[in-house]
Amino acid sequence: MSEMKTDAASPAPPLPPPLGLYVHVPFCARTCDFCAFYQETPTAQGIRAYLQTLRNEAALVAWDQPVTTVFFGGGTPGLLAPRDLAALCAHVSELCAAAGGSGGNGSAGRGVAALAEWTVEMAPASVTDERLAVLRDAGVTRISMGAQSFQPALLDALGRQHTREQVFRAWDRVRSAGFASVNLDLMFALPGQDEAAWLADLEQAIALAPDHLSTYCLTFEEDTKLWVKLSQGKVKLDPEHEARLYETTWARLAAAGYAQYEISNFARPGHASIHNLNTWRMHSWVGLGPSAASQHAGWRGANIADLGEWQQLVENGQRATEDRTPLTPALLMEDAAIFGLRMNEGVDFRVLARRFGAEAAAPLAALEAAAERLVADGVAEWAGDEGSSGTVGCPADGSRASSRRLRLTPRGRLVADAVGAELVGTLTGTAA
Repeated sequence: MSEMKTDAASPAPPLPPPLGLYVHVPFCARTCDFCAFYQETPTAQGIRAYLQTLRNEAALVAWDQPVTTVFFGGGTPGLLAPRDLAALCAHVSELCAAAGGSGGNGSAGRGVAALAEWTVEMAPASVTDERLAVLRDAGVTRISMGAQSFQPALLDALGRQHTREQVFRAWDRVRSAGFASVNLDLMFALPGQDEAAWLADLEQAIALAPDHLSTYCLTFEEDTKLWVKLSQGKVKLDPEHEARLYETTWARLAAAGYAQYEISNFARPGHASIHNLNTWRMHSWVGLGPSAASQHAGWRGANIADLGEWQQLVENGQRATEDRTPLTPALLMEDAAIFGLRMNEGVDFRVLARRFGAEAAAPLAALEAAAERLVADGVAEWAGDEGSSGTVGCPADGSRASSRRLRLTPRGRLVADAVGAELVGTLTGTAA
């Protein structure tokens, strides 16, 4: 019998569709003045109960495809003791090894070695060599550290629990631990922060040479300490000042070699957040833990934001989701378009049509009409396809919205929230 030869040119097996896993670790030593995320004061007993309930919640999920990205957020995931962090990571490793193996397609879980990305958020004060070793050995590839500012007065204004010196010490430890990618979070338009102060923070961040930078304009969330100050007139909003700081950010980070790929996110080549991109593109993700959101198995919803109630529901064999919205092609297409416009790549209407099909045709037509209005207003533009010899905005068939990518102009990025609201209004009117 002749030896069977393998065709070296045979195509690689297709990649699985993206499935993210988000784990909400709700524990914080203290609530920052700007933070509206659900959190609890940690106790040893509370953490043990949380970890066990997390395992039980995961057992209630139909893991019908392999997990491709993992993200630990909070709260402060790095607040867990090393042994508890190791237990959480071990559970996620087991989950990733099994996920997709019982989905009826004969596939087996791929394990953490096959993850495209595994991110853990850490606060500077929680960074220790022991915790970092646990994360690195578990297979974590990316650390996201929330510095927010390097200036003591601004850190105080935010109610942050770390000092400038702790940021530098933590950064050195994270870099020495050898993770594949490290992100640094900063915030601007803070009370008392002028343009020079923000530029100084940017320069300090650039000097640390992170692989990725997230720069967030301060938002005043209800029921936060800063919201109270705003309502009392102790701090004021200044949209023109915010716009100048946005423009300063974009120009300085571009000059430093960081590519902007979303309104608030910048990366060196190969370091964009895969988990976040998959979320913004309206792929699937499972959220575990109190207040964690999911988009999976035909529905979207968030767990109840109460540790005790979440535990009780899970122990009774129930998913702890408060309200579930059925996922339809039209809904996913609408959200993919709205979130897509926040990304520099923009939105390709042909891709939306192919991906979501005939059921999304009516809202897609409404989006195309809205797109023309946005272009006329100067907040969006049609970008030509790669390799196209035609003029941008002038395809050969004359059908602009169906054959070109729509993206925001620099002016449009400054009013991205308003653009999104206009699109929501357009689509709501279509649905009515």
